[in-house]
Amino acid sequence: MLLACASITSLAAQRATGPAWARGAVCYEVFVRSFSDSDGDGIGDLNGLIEKLDYIAKLGASCIWLMPVAKSPSYHGYDVSDYYRVEPAYGTNDDFKRLVAGAHRRRIKVLVDMVLNHSSSEHPYFQAALHDTTSPYRAWYRFAPAPLGKGPHGGDDWHRSPVRDEYYYGVFWSGMPDLNYQTPAVRDEAKKIATFWLRDLGADGFRLDAVPYLVEEGTCLMGCPGTHAFLHEYAAHIDSVKPGAYTVGEAWGNIDEMMPYYPDQLTSYFGFELADSLLSAVRTGSAAGLLTGFVRLQDTLPAYRWSPFLSNHDQTRVLTALGGGVTRAKQAATLLLTLPGLPFIYYGEEIGMTGDKPDPRLRTPMQWSPRAGVGFTTGPAWEAQQPDSMVVNVALEDTDPGSLLNLYRKLIHLRRQNDALATGTLVPLSASSPRVATYVRRAGDHVVLVVANLGAAPASGVSISSGEGVLPPGRYAARNLLGGPNGRTLQVHADGRIREYVPVATIGPRESLVLDLRE
Repeated sequence: MLLACASITSLAAQRATGPAWARGAVCYEVFVRSFSDSDGDGIGDLNGLIEKLDYIAKLGASCIWLMPVAKSPSYHGYDVSDYYRVEPAYGTNDDFKRLVAGAHRRRIKVLVDMVLNHSSSEHPYFQAALHDTTSPYRAWYRFAPAPLGKGPHGGDDWHRSPVRDEYYYGVFWSGMPDLNYQTPAVRDEAKKIATFWLRDLGADGFRLDAVPYLVEEGTCLMGCPGTHAFLHEYAAHIDSVKPGAYTVGEAWGNIDEMMPYYPDQLTSYFGFELADSLLSAVRTGSAAGLLTGFVRLQDTLPAYRWSPFLSNHDQTRVLTALGGGVTRAKQAATLLLTLPGLPFIYYGEEIGMTGDKPDPRLRTPMQWSPRAGVGFTTGPAWEAQQPDSMVVNVALEDTDPGSLLNLYRKLIHLRRQNDALATGTLVPLSASSPRVATYVRRAGDHVVLVVANLGAAPASGVSISSGEGVLPPGRYAARNLLGGPNGRTLQVHADGRIREYVPVATIGPRESLVLDLRE
């Protein structure tokens, strides 16, 4: 009985704090096609990624999320034609197993992009459904003699069949017909695929693509009750196959739209509203609204269950979105990596890669070195490199202590090692300037104070204040965790308030202070 009680207590603790690897963790998104090419064909592959695992480990990432690696006719992989086979251009299933083994030796978890909403129009199941009206796979997709209205965003999402006078439903593209999750065999197949990647290939979990669109029910085409029911069922299956497997879902929208996907569906979801508030603060120079979403999620969920980020493979890259300037990118990184949640970083973000729509230009080859092929390939790359790749690359930033890359490394390692940054509660503070964002992260006696001048001009004499009980009474030395001068001593009186504390005389333009407060 005591053992049973201990087991229950342990499970409850894990649900509150998350898996051990997630403590202070940061995850790294990789597009295999663009990361590292091992054989000179211009396409990145799993063997190339294996060769770069030490780079990812040095960065400090605790997990990698791979954009789709299953067989697909498209460059991006989001239309899968064989869920049980690695894309041949990337390698083999055995190569994937070697990647997982190499990552695990470096204590890095591997999450795979799982595309559940739709298959490729070239998938044998869809081809069978398309050509044979008696095929059992007809029920795996949605067919109609005429379009059944507009899609969830007002688009023409019913596509004319190339075989007969009928239409099929595909919310994203005619090449991506939606699977019909009201068919039990489709739900069973989704679970079978999950089992294969977790048990046979060794993946540690999934990033679930486009989860709000999984189930259509009558006129409900997005975020329907059936979607929530299936995600609950799917999550339970994953946990039965590999207890503790981590799942993170893509549900675009604000926090109100994100919250219905808790508490018992996937482990985590991306915080799109958080990304918007972070980039807006850095771009506009105003601290207003920066912390609202973080505080709301912190008050609702354990930090490992929500994932802030700055950009991903669908969005304008950070440096481009911020209008250029490494200083702004450094500030965005500092905010992201000192706030709670389990952050994700898009490959190349750490060196300041640029890129804007169309999508292939958001996913250009990783810039490793200033030479032909940018160290990505010895052959013609599948997509041209960015124009600034000769001056923005890993080789040049690696040995520069003041580079964006080395700031990312420092912050990611600090996040894992410093209790306050790893697990601390976020407490917003008040600054005397609207252009200064300030907050503490506190875990027991460990406290880190962050002060960020979001403005383009120096900020002098900025004072910081708080409500009661923010810190225990005492005198605190303020050690600068990012190097440079330390802050002034902070005196906290009996009520635990911070009163008009001026940490430094002047905070430089877009400068951020990360101060470890110790009595």
